[in-house]
Amino acid sequence: MTDFVPTLDTDDRRAKRNVIVLVLAQAILGAQMPMIFVTGGLAGNMLSTNPCLATLPISMIVFGSMTTAPWISPYMQKNGRRAGFILGALAGAAGAAVAAYGLYIGSFLTLLAGSYLTGIYMSAQGFYRFAATDLASDSFKPKAISYVMAGGLLSAIVGPQLNKGVMEAWMIPFFGTYAAVVVLNLVGLFLFFALDLPGKVDTAIAVGTKAARSKMELLKDPRIIVAIICAMVAYSLMNLVMTSTPLAVVGCGFTNDNANDIVSAHVLAMFAPSFFTGHLIARFGVEKIIGAGLVILAFAGGVALSGVELTNFYGALILLGLGWNFGFIGATTLLASSHAPSERGRIQGLNDALVFGCVTVASLASGGLMNCSGGTPVEGWNAVNYAMGPFLALAGGALVWLIVERRRAA
Repeated sequence: MTDFVPTLDTDDRRAKRNVIVLVLAQAILGAQMPMIFVTGGLAGNMLSTNPCLATLPISMIVFGSMTTAPWISPYMQKNGRRAGFILGALAGAAGAAVAAYGLYIGSFLTLLAGSYLTGIYMSAQGFYRFAATDLASDSFKPKAISYVMAGGLLSAIVGPQLNKGVMEAWMIPFFGTYAAVVVLNLVGLFLFFALDLPGKVDTAIAVGTKAARSKMELLKDPRIIVAIICAMVAYSLMNLVMTSTPLAVVGCGFTNDNANDIVSAHVLAMFAPSFFTGHLIARFGVEKIIGAGLVILAFAGGVALSGVELTNFYGALILLGLGWNFGFIGATTLLASSHAPSERGRIQGLNDALVFGCVTVASLASGGLMNCSGGTPVEGWNAVNYAMGPFLALAGGALVWLIVERRRAA
């Protein structure tokens, strides 16, 4: 078998075509994530006998993503991105079907099993952003990542609004959500046949290139380790707060539709800035944009702690989405510019395993903090937002260290 060594078009024509396909995939298949994140905690609260485990279905999704990332990235490097993305969509359809069956028979464990399979889809979706850079020039990479993430704008509109129409359409609560997710996956997977990407990228060393570094060598690179830390913190804190939001909104006396609308505003804020995040990175530098994201996440916690009116929930979740966008896209750009093509499968899989490992812990902690750390929903919601502080300090410290190290080296 002939080794494939990726080459870049000077005008990024192939990369731009792939970006269009991946934007559509993010919009159509990605619509399932806000639907499931709104419904998962409410369905778990309905089926679980322990309120502290209400968000466990969401935690199982993230756990599935964490345990999938270490093998699906090398699988894509060997068989191509298309094969991995199709596998993810099929797993998403299977997971939604199993979860729907769990609701039908009233089984919490079956709902958890379906949630784990959904995690395989979530892991595959995480690599859309990396696929956008495979054939992109260095100058187009941050823009390609941003544009693909911007595809989440449509998913932010389609997902929650579709969910409002289907989540109570059957006698069994939330059954319609999972049935709709099955359809989204089966329809959306056909998009991947339009991708123009290499079928495989061998880890064998191309002529004239340096040997691929081991995982330990990669983790000694300051840019890589800081990129991973900032990605872990940005994604984990976003998940920590968003997972508890539907429970907090409903617990404070508002409706399921209010929860859907707030999550919709949050997801819009996650992806709307993507149209210009790449340009901001190119102009101001990736470290400044990551830092801005961390500051905005801190402001989100402050707004959430200032009250539990609908305006507080909207304001906090919009800021949470914006902070995640700057922090996570910035960290992804930093990582993508810090490794060679031959190291792609190794470091990208390791990155997502570490990121979603932390997100798993955050989603587990979210339910416990929300339902079991105080006597009222307000106390639980406050505990969730206070928990953001130490992790923001960790990421901020790591980013400052990287900037100091770069100036010292210069």
